This record gives sequence, C-alpha cells and structure tokens, in this order.
Amino acid sequence: MLPPKIQNDLELKLSHLFNKNVSVTGSQNIAGGCINDSCKIETSSGILFVKWNNAMTFPNMFEMERKGLRQLSKTAAIRIPNVLLQSSSGKFSYLILEYIDSAPRSVSFWQDFGRSLATLHKTTQQKFGWSDDNYIGSLPQYNSYHENWIDFFIEMRLRKQFRMAYDNNLLNDSDLKAADLLYLRMHELIPEEEPALLHGDLWSGNFIEDENGNPCLVDPSVYFGHREVDLAMTHLFGGCDTEMYRAYHEVFPLQPGFSKRLDIHNLYPLLVHLNLFGSSYKGSIRSILNKFS
Repeated sequence: MLPPKIQNDLELKLSHLFNKNVSVTGSQNIAGGCINDSCKIETSSGILFVKWNNAMTFPNMFEMERKGLRQLSKTAAIRIPNVLLQSSSGKFSYLILEYIDSAPRSVSFWQDFGRSLATLHKTTQQKFGWSDDNYIGSLPQYNSYHENWIDFFIEMRLRKQFRMAYDNNLLNDSDLKAADLLYLRMHELIPEEEPALLHGDLWSGNFIEDENGNPCLVDPSVYFGHREVDLAMTHLFGGCDTEMYRAYHEVFPLQPGFSKRLDIHNLYPLLVHLNLFGSSYKGSIRSILNKFS
C-alpha cells in the first residue's frame, strides 16, 4: 500500500512537474522486491510505477538509480524506463518511473536483446569506474576511477566483498589467501578491454519485456567496466537463449576464451549474494578459487 505521506508528496510534485493538478486514483502493490516496496499507481495523468524505501537505511539509493537509468537511456541502445521523479518525504525516499506493461516476448526478443546489449557496451570512456558510488542489491558498490580493469576489479569489487565476508565469519583465512593468489594471476587470465558502460546487475530479473514484447533494462548498478562481466552474470541466474549471445557476437565479438573466464567474472555477484543471503554460496566461491588460484 502506498504510504499516505508519499502519496500526498508525489501528488504535489507531479502536479508541479506536469503543470496541472495530479491526483492518485488507485494503486496496486507489486511483489518481488526484497529491498524496496513498489506499486502501480493510477493517476489523473496516467499509470505510473512507484518504489520506495527507508531513506536512512539506503541513503541516495534512488538518486543513484535515477542517474544510472538516465546514463543508460542516453545511449538509445535499448529501452530504459523513463524517470519522472526522484524525491523523499519524511523517512521515505521514492522513485517514480513510467509504468511498463509487459507483453509476451517478441519472436526476435533474444536477437534484439543481444544486438542492443552489444551496442550499449560500445559506449566507453577513458577510465573504469563511475562518477558516483552506488548499490549492488542493498550493499554499497564502490566506483572510484582506475586506469585498468584488473586493479578496479580487485580493489573495488573482489577485495571489498571478500573482506566483508571474512569479517562476518562467512569465509576464512585460507579463502583470503586463495583470493590473493588469484589476484596475482588476473592479468594473464583476463584480456584487456576498453571500459564499457555496464548495466552492472544483469540477472534475468533485471531485463523485462515492454508493451511490444521488446527488451527493456531495469534496476541497474551502472559503472564502466569489462563488458564480459554483464554477459557472465546472464549465465549465473536464469540465463539467456543462445540467440542472444550469437546476436551479441555478431555486433561486438568477444575475445576468445570467454567461457573459461566466466567464473572469474561471477565471483563478484557470488560474493555479493554470500554477504546478502549467507553461506549457501560459499561452495561456489571456493570452487572458483580452487580452479584458478
């Protein structure tokens, strides 16, 4: 249920945005989020999507999501929900997006997704990282700029998550030593790439179908990184049809050996899940460390 405090605040701010009186006439909760609450709202200016959380618990989360969505949208590579408003009221922070009413996937969905993702990844800049730190799930994600991918991946991604897991007694000294050995091999295992604009959290729940059955990206954790990271994560939770990977490769071919590197890239999301959800991910992490360290 949309909290009355948020409803009153967003009606006022939407009225200012649209330069006319806007009122909420109905709402419907949307299940699925473990961090935020969300609902579809019917307003006098159309149907919108709203999500909210505790502003003190997750400071700047929606501000970073707004920036990430707009960064992705600027590429015009793939459908991104339009951001209408990001604000706060009392203890709540909230984000208002256009509501996307999903239709069945189009016949060309996977091909379109692959081509669009490849086009997105062609967006580049000089350094790895992003202008702001943001979130991966409910955990902070640090994005300080680095000149090369390996240093960024080790310092901003793996080392921080390994330390968090160690401090929470989820991993031990042997795990950290194995990680240190992996770091020493990273340059020989991961080929150099230009920084690519990434979705950053590309599991199957974060790409959806729009009203025409075409691919649309949601809930990003944006930064400029190694493009194989996005592709690797699609293999981790849910996966994609082989047509997606084939179409991607036609537009932006991967360097040989991606399948052998995939597990290294997926150490980061596995560590995130270990720190969020507990020890069930420990075996997968140790298996990767044993394989490469």
